[in-house]
Amino acid sequence: MAALIVLASFLALCCIDVPIAVALGMVAMAATFLSGGESALLNAALVMYEGAGKFPLIAIPLFVLAGALMNATSISRRLIGFCLALVGFIRGGLSMVSIVASMIFAEISGSSVADVAALGSILIPGMKQRGYKKEFAAAVMSSAASLAIIIPPSIPMILYAALADTSVIKLFLAGFVPGFIGGGMLMVTAYGFARRYNLPPENRLQWQTIITAFWDAKLALLLPLIILGGIFGGFVTATEGGALAVVASLAIGFYYRELSWPVLRHAVYEGVTHTSVVMLLVATSALLGVYLTETQIPQQLTESVTTFTKSPYVVLAILNVVLFVLGFFLHGAAAIILVVPVVLPLIKAVGIDPIHFGVIVTLNIAIGQQTPPVASVLMVACSIAKANIWETSKINVWFVASLIFVLLLVTYVPFISLGLVDYIYAP
Repeated sequence: MAALIVLASFLALCCIDVPIAVALGMVAMAATFLSGGESALLNAALVMYEGAGKFPLIAIPLFVLAGALMNATSISRRLIGFCLALVGFIRGGLSMVSIVASMIFAEISGSSVADVAALGSILIPGMKQRGYKKEFAAAVMSSAASLAIIIPPSIPMILYAALADTSVIKLFLAGFVPGFIGGGMLMVTAYGFARRYNLPPENRLQWQTIITAFWDAKLALLLPLIILGGIFGGFVTATEGGALAVVASLAIGFYYRELSWPVLRHAVYEGVTHTSVVMLLVATSALLGVYLTETQIPQQLTESVTTFTKSPYVVLAILNVVLFVLGFFLHGAAAIILVVPVVLPLIKAVGIDPIHFGVIVTLNIAIGQQTPPVASVLMVACSIAKANIWETSKINVWFVASLIFVLLLVTYVPFISLGLVDYIYAP
């Protein structure tokens, strides 16, 4: 009952437009005060500081800054040029370019919003000029951008790993196969729309063009190898990989002579703004975590559910429904912070691998970014395309269905996410 009151109070504050982090802090402090009195609040500031000071979380501002730096330079344009040469020959070529470019950009930024802002500002106007419906252009770009949090490095995965006290690197590995399956499913869906709307290919498949475009984008394509190669090669941690991404982005920006002081200042400002929102959420969630620990709500939930069923598949079905519904109303970071500390004992009790569950949570967040009324990524895409969000959603529902198919596949075939992890980390 206490958990339901906390959740209802939080959602009520969000509905009256209280910022999510503030609402979370207010509910956590009120619940702590009511359960433990004034003395329970004495360490509130220290709890918030320690909660936001975990070493893995430092990777979040670093990857956000790296994405902002890439938005400010021609890295996005060069990636698009390479993808155009690579898949532009397929019917509906620019929609295919949107998806493939997002998959590559995902391996650099870890942020769907950064992805849609960087690539959508170029590709959505390009699609509209080629006769694509603006709603379709927004839908395909928005859904493709959500791959950025499935394919590593992923900011939601970093946040989940910190809360679940699990390996960020294993989570990154587990995201590769689902991310590429998701990209493939989106391409199949886009091809179906291309045939329906009779959308043209953009060019012929010419190896010389591909080689020329590859050479022009060589430094941009080198970024994923530097970042992921360093992390998976054991040379750097995920946090150090974020710092490496920033250094590499700066170096490439200076090499192309596109990184002036105003551009750098804007990138830093964008990075700080985005990071402050996430870290305030993390800090206030630490207060909620203390309350949950003291009242043993996660343990009570585990006992109640395991009395009803001990089947991991039934538990995952229930949690998928919960996460899907929350995705309509909450941003990804808030959903992770609200759900993970509560259900973690439950998934361990029924034998669900925390890495497997982390990928499931991330896929649910990717879907939540596409479902109004919150739909953070879809909102950005519609703003760029100047399209109505509800009209766009009528088309986007088919791309969301593709992501839901991938979610169900990952949920009930754990090998898809854990196969690579088990192979590399097998004893």
